[in-house]
Amino acid sequence: MKRLLLPLIVLGLVAAGGAWWWQNRSDPPQGWQGYVDADYVRVAPTLAGQLVALDVHRGQQVAAGAPLFSQDDTDECAAQAQAAATLAEAKDRLTNLRNASRETEIAQAKADLADMIATRDQIAEDLNRNEQLLRSGAATKQTVDQQHAQLVSANAHVEASQAKLQQMQDPTGRAFEILAQQQVVAEQRAALEQADWRLAQRHVAAPMAAEVADTYAMPGEMIDAGTPVVELLPPGNILVRFFVPETALATLHTGERLSIGCDNCGPDLTATITFIAPQPEYTPPVIYSEQTRDKLVYMIEAHPALAQATMLKPGEPVTVRAAP
Repeated sequence: MKRLLLPLIVLGLVAAGGAWWWQNRSDPPQGWQGYVDADYVRVAPTLAGQLVALDVHRGQQVAAGAPLFSQDDTDECAAQAQAAATLAEAKDRLTNLRNASRETEIAQAKADLADMIATRDQIAEDLNRNEQLLRSGAATKQTVDQQHAQLVSANAHVEASQAKLQQMQDPTGRAFEILAQQQVVAEQRAALEQADWRLAQRHVAAPMAAEVADTYAMPGEMIDAGTPVVELLPPGNILVRFFVPETALATLHTGERLSIGCDNCGPDLTATITFIAPQPEYTPPVIYSEQTRDKLVYMIEAHPALAQATMLKPGEPVTVRAAP
């Protein structure tokens, strides 16, 4: 009897301890299954052309501004050179319209004007002297009249020479011609900028620092505009997607920090909720009723910090829990 009593006492104590543990246990944090996903950046040319160089390979880390690929730019180089030459010609024409005549021509015109003024002044002095001599009979009226005519002619020559000199000193083009040429220069400058842009489009650089996830073409292939050549994965575009039941939706909010767990993940891996789907989805069977409300699930996206994003690989399964 005593031999049976001891095992019964031990079993009783074990049962009592198990009951106490069951009533006082702490439930593990609620978790949801999800996976790592990414928003890839597919870099494509803006112009159709032949691919002549691919500067990156899959798995390579590239900095912002690093060359990715190049297309044949023969036509664009020629167009740029032509536009630059046309602009230079237009600028020279504008300069010529704005400038006065050559300095030697202006100097000659000044000398001619000085000679004509001296001739006019000499005629005026002779006329004044002969008008006085006419009163005493030492000069004839015919001489005085002839010198009057010569003075009028000399004044006309001086005025014409002054006008000619002023014209040489002014811009060679009239105001409307200069304005028209300014517009031509602006037009040619815009054409050069367009040629520069088209040439730059033939050499494509990384828009941000990222990992080269994939490449889709090889040198020698013809690439249409908008057809991706390189696929990039920036760290900030790595995210975690998971689904929660409708009953757990009220406990999660945008900006809330979550704990992320996966095989061989580092400790303290977290992510912040950035998106909660406004509409639910269904798990099969796709029948809505009061009895199937527990099958409603909502998609949630969370982004890890940049320093931790590289620890996750797209497609990797994860377990998501509320951060402690």
